[in-house]
Amino acid sequence: QVQLVESGGGLVQAGGSLRLSCAASGVTFSRYTVAWFRQAPGKEREFVAVIMWTGTITAYADSVKGRFTISRDNAKNTVYFEMNSLKSEDTALYYCAASYQRISREATVYDYWGQGTQVTVSS
Repeated sequence: QVQLVESGGGLVQAGGSLRLSCAASGVTFSRYTVAWFRQAPGKEREFVAVIMWTGTITAYADSVKGRFTISRDNAKNTVYFEMNSLKSEDTALYYCAASYQRISREATVYDYWGQGTQVTVSS
């Protein structure tokens, strides 16, 4: 059974940093694309970043480009999400999601989802 577990969320002041992790089990992790999505209260879920299963290709939403970095360690079955220069508009529930050898910004492509980790940025 595939499980994705996010961690690392919390409360941080604007301009601060957080590092999220997404730990996978039950899959051959090195064959899965992993993406981060977020959903703020009253808003639709939106794509934030994605990393291909080899780690050689990444993509980011324009709103986070240059501030956030996605990376992975396949030996540890974990994807990391370094978030710097956080803004109040980054406040949301952050989800990681996995897809078998498909890379996309569309949530419908992803078969497996974690429960989410809350990020709150105070201004």
